[in-house]
Amino acid sequence: MASSLHTSFISNSPVRSNLQDSEYFKLRSFSIQLQNLPFKCLKKNLNENPIRMSIVTSAKNSSDVNEIDTTLSPRVNSVKPSKTVAITDQATALVQAGVPVIQLAAGEPDFDTPSVIAEAGINAIRQGYTRYTPNSGTLELREAICRKLSEENGISYTPDEILVSNGAKQSVHQALLAVCSPGDEVIIPGPFWVSYTEMATLTDAKPVILQTQLSNNFLLDPKVLESIINEKSRVLIICSPSNPTGSVYPKELLEEIAKIVAKYPRLLVLSDEIYEHIIYAPASHVSFASLPGMWERTFTVNGFSKAFAMTGWRLGYLAGPKHFVQACAKIQSQFTSGPSSISQKAGVAALGLGRAGGEAVAIMVKAFQERRDYLVKSFKEMEGVKISEPQGAFYLFLDFSYYYGSEVEGFGVIEDSDSLCRYLLDKGQVAVVPGAAFGDDSCIRISYAASMSTLQAAIENIKKALAQIKLGVPV
Repeated sequence: MASSLHTSFISNSPVRSNLQDSEYFKLRSFSIQLQNLPFKCLKKNLNENPIRMSIVTSAKNSSDVNEIDTTLSPRVNSVKPSKTVAITDQATALVQAGVPVIQLAAGEPDFDTPSVIAEAGINAIRQGYTRYTPNSGTLELREAICRKLSEENGISYTPDEILVSNGAKQSVHQALLAVCSPGDEVIIPGPFWVSYTEMATLTDAKPVILQTQLSNNFLLDPKVLESIINEKSRVLIICSPSNPTGSVYPKELLEEIAKIVAKYPRLLVLSDEIYEHIIYAPASHVSFASLPGMWERTFTVNGFSKAFAMTGWRLGYLAGPKHFVQACAKIQSQFTSGPSSISQKAGVAALGLGRAGGEAVAIMVKAFQERRDYLVKSFKEMEGVKISEPQGAFYLFLDFSYYYGSEVEGFGVIEDSDSLCRYLLDKGQVAVVPGAAFGDDSCIRISYAASMSTLQAAIENIKKALAQIKLGVPV
């Protein structure tokens, strides 16, 4: 079973020696329960061992054995669990067991929510603002979003063209559910955020990956885009600034893409702009819906989690033509209904901080840029590491394929991004995410949403771990 493999990994790892017996057995118990670890060796084992259950029920004078049908929907079985979530949970379990793991896997700002925003949420509770709100979100928040989009993004909406949801992830999924039919294709530039492909699959659409290159800063090639569009193409997803690469699409490239999209009446665009405020000069953000002819066919998705450090508040929104937004709202009405009333009051306060979040967000962005600069310099000094310098967000997507096929004493061969991340966790006690999760096995993703001191410690650990690798040993 996968659990026994993971337990063996922990038992034979140097981290075992750092644990007291009680802590070790607590972690071992956790490992046995963890059935979906983010590494290929475990996933393969899981796929080969479907689980069936049976229970025994007892009557007063007799007993019957009834086998329960535990079959899951094919739709669910086709979806992969999030590797970023799995690795973050695994690293958290190690930390709780006393292992000093440096966590650079999660895409979550390490800053507290700005005090003005937090106070707005606290005041909402104190004032009894704790009841259901309208399904699409409060009028107050939707009007604030309309003002923001008009003043900052150059796109005009009315409140009935805005849908507020429990995070941008819900907004993305509902947009795909609203417009995709079985057999439709969703074009996704790769490397991609791990949830895009799985959301498309859940809608019975087919994710079509348009691979990009590090040498081109992971930006899609318009010629390649046009070559794959066909009558089944329904949605093109653009994420700028990008998770996982930090790439930012310049206006000129977006205009080329818009001209191609305009040729295909059935093709819509989902523009994920959740990182728009986390951007480094001279790069600048352009909303796809602001381009000529694109407002009518664009879903603009944004939220409060990243720029405002409000991940736990669960608040995002979608803007688009009314008939599309109404369809998404219908889905939401039967799914979650409106988001938290308290979070929405906090969201109004966030949008009241000023353009691009004002000084509170500017301070965070400055810190992110300093961290980016430090990491870029550090990794450029490491042998064999290839870098596309990010222009936004808080991720580095680094090509470590130089080390593939090499061997480490006491660990084995580093075959791919999965095994490299396993090695860095085992030997370096640094948790990062395999690039395979994002559609590019040559790379790993590192989140620099962590303090400078944490990043400095991570760099030292990674350097020491890489120094133990014997290069050139064939697989």
